[in-house]
Amino acid sequence: MNLDQIIDLLKSDPSVGGNIAHWKKFPARPAVYADFPVGLDMRLVDTLQQRGIRQLYCHQKDAIERIGEGKDIVVVTPTASGKTLCYNLPVLDRILKKPDSRALYLFPTKALSQDQMSELYDLIQRLDVDIKTYTFDGDTPQTARRLIRSAGHIVITNPDMLHTGILPHHTKWIKLFENLEYVVIDEVHQYRGIFGSHLANVIRRLRRICNFYGSDPLFICCSATIANPDDLARRIIGREVTLIDNNGAPSGERHFLLYNPPVINKQLGIRKSSINEASRLAAMFLRHRVQTIVFARFRLYVEVLLTYLQRELKGDFGRGIEIAGYRGGYLPNERRRIESGLRSGKITGVVSTNALELGIDIGSLDVSIIVGYPGSIASLWQQAGRAGRRSGTALTIMVANSTAINQFLCGEPKYIFDKTPESGIIDPDNLIIRTNHLKCATFELPFDSDEIAGEDGTAEILEYLADENIVRHSGNRYHWSSEIYPAQEISLRSASPDNFVILNESKNAEVIGEVDYFSAPIFLHPEAIYLHAAEQYQVTRLDWEGKKAYVKEVEVDYYTDAETKTDLKVLAVNNEELFGDAVMSHGEVSVTNVTVMFKKIKFQTHENVGSGKLEMPELEMHTNAFWYAFPGDIPFRVGLDGSRFGGSLRGLANIMGKIAPLWVMCDPRDLRSISQVRAPFTEKPTVYVYENIPGGVGLSEKLFSESAHLFEACLDHVRKCPCASGCPACVGPPMEVGDGGKEGTVKLLEYMLAYTPV
Repeated sequence: MNLDQIIDLLKSDPSVGGNIAHWKKFPARPAVYADFPVGLDMRLVDTLQQRGIRQLYCHQKDAIERIGEGKDIVVVTPTASGKTLCYNLPVLDRILKKPDSRALYLFPTKALSQDQMSELYDLIQRLDVDIKTYTFDGDTPQTARRLIRSAGHIVITNPDMLHTGILPHHTKWIKLFENLEYVVIDEVHQYRGIFGSHLANVIRRLRRICNFYGSDPLFICCSATIANPDDLARRIIGREVTLIDNNGAPSGERHFLLYNPPVINKQLGIRKSSINEASRLAAMFLRHRVQTIVFARFRLYVEVLLTYLQRELKGDFGRGIEIAGYRGGYLPNERRRIESGLRSGKITGVVSTNALELGIDIGSLDVSIIVGYPGSIASLWQQAGRAGRRSGTALTIMVANSTAINQFLCGEPKYIFDKTPESGIIDPDNLIIRTNHLKCATFELPFDSDEIAGEDGTAEILEYLADENIVRHSGNRYHWSSEIYPAQEISLRSASPDNFVILNESKNAEVIGEVDYFSAPIFLHPEAIYLHAAEQYQVTRLDWEGKKAYVKEVEVDYYTDAETKTDLKVLAVNNEELFGDAVMSHGEVSVTNVTVMFKKIKFQTHENVGSGKLEMPELEMHTNAFWYAFPGDIPFRVGLDGSRFGGSLRGLANIMGKIAPLWVMCDPRDLRSISQVRAPFTEKPTVYVYENIPGGVGLSEKLFSESAHLFEACLDHVRKCPCASGCPACVGPPMEVGDGGKEGTVKLLEYMLAYTPV
């Protein structure tokens, strides 16, 4: 049975069709071609024609011509639209004409770097010219590094390696920096939040070193569709860019389904498990050897789904069906084997985190199943684009879960299909991040007074570092004086530099993974079950001082889920507006979290089969927040007595925290919300939405400016939710918000909108 036949079957199968909230069909789209740009080296043109490429897509020609005019660009087209040629052709053209030229390629992951290296190497081999292209990352042997530094025309790396392995050692890379003409930054939409804020500072350091060596490279950026690609690219590279978004690539017919699992408890608004339903749907395609990728948001879910599918299809493996998992924490060779197996068709299905969302070549898959909203509309479309990358029919199914944001999208599909995807938000001037990179920059080259004269805050930060004896102020220059090597202390993926290493006691303390500092109490508490490659490990001891978690191999039929308590204090108000007697603000806050208990969740049924209390250290984080303070007499104004008011306020915090990520293109875990019936700072009933990121990256400021639209969307969703008095899909279950919590939340939102102009 082929995919078209299975799609017809889905329409008539009541166990599937009855749960489809929305079915969108996109017709096939023809290509829009353009001739090769005038002046492009004929050796390149001949090589492309030998590969069957007689013309370029229109966006490829535009990109090459703008680069030829000396403009920084950002190319924004869908997955598999040929963005690679937008940078490979101008770079190779320049090196063919000026052999001393150099280029630096940045990809967000090592896997993507390796993948793009293969494609570029194939093109160079066909050209039959001596253009030396190398990948430089943590896996590069020491013996090869000297050759790469001196002879590499094109160096392919990732931001982390640029940060720790190239910029601090720029004196060994003189040939590169003196002749650097192009910097390629692929997958720009991935650089939002913390990662993007770090990258902007790394690029500041790169441009500073280039200036020292007398070069000024052009930047070629590529991105998936987001609302502000040119603004995001501008903030990352520090200067204006030209937007190229006239996609000329063809696409086959595509079906996109929003699948909402059936309700199994009407009173609580609980639906059938999205993991179980995704497993059932995936098995349907895999049994017919339809190549399928299943995306899950968390490592834990990947391992649970992989376990379910391997159990379900155990008897089919001998018939040529193989299923693999793919996520961070797998060894590089293991990941390469899976990628190769997907390209060749040997592997029928893969369960992945967003690690395969990027443009790694895994061939042309037929079906993409996305378990729950992945955190942004842009990510949703990237994951959907993994199916049908070449031509022919493709199918994407987003399997919703019971959370508010998933149910909101099922009820309002226009946010997926009709609206522009979200903006990518970064804050290069986040104090923690900027200070850390100023340390790195001082280590690389001393700062002098003239250089920092026009930069806000730089002199003050350097003076602070001088007071701490980290840098030395001598004359008009700041020199590095500490013995530590600063770049190694700073992770680009986290605002916190500390990670916990996971050691397997069953195999001589072998390292099997790592977890960031603020996640350690949640995932590595004593008795936690840590899953890796469908293998189960139990945490026996958490060494907080040594940043180590010790685990042993176990076989159990459950996984664990931790709960935390949160307290919030306002430190400073950056902006505020009055709406009647209410005050809306954003500013700096201190958030204290402590993990207090964990639950044991049974596989398949997902029922709670046990719990335990925890005594973990309190973690304090300074960050930014957006908050709304009601008048003190709000319960009387909206007709809510004291017992109902507290639950209604919690319901308001729940729905705002769950819907807000749609407005700021962030992972839902990057925002948290709490309510206080009498907040210590405002002395009024207050709801806070805070950034779960040390120092914040500007998400709360965006919420402040978009508040009316957020309130409107929350009210619309709560009103439409079919539950009687609250459920996980809207304000939270009655046990959390009380019997009148849903009605009270509606009243509070109506009050907020009455005074907030949309």
